[in-house]
Amino acid sequence: MRLRTFLAAGLLALGATAALAGASSSQLEAYQPDPSLRTAPTSELETRVRRACAVVQARMQNTAETSFERPCGCYARTTLRALNASEIESYRTTGYFNDSARAKALGAIDSCKLQRPV
Repeated sequence: MRLRTFLAAGLLALGATAALAGASSSQLEAYQPDPSLRTAPTSELETRVRRACAVVQARMQNTAETSFERPCGCYARTTLRALNASEIESYRTTGYFNDSARAKALGAIDSCKLQRPV
């Protein structure tokens, strides 16, 4: 149930961004990505990832989104800097991280001291 809540929060909060690091690809098959992802600059991708992170973390920890500005900023920067060109392209196409990007995103969750999704 927590995973479904996590998925719903991430999907509603800007479309299956990096905050969906814990979700499997099969759970996201029906998701339709935001078409603007394909042409969005990297700075916009980072903003989307940061905002989705804050929404998901706030719901998981039952606290205000604003309390996650710094750690989610860390998460978004760390994750996007770790991704290679093909992982970013996959994210732009699908709206969520592929398996190799997901592993990097989970590492960023840990290094930025955020709670991992269940």
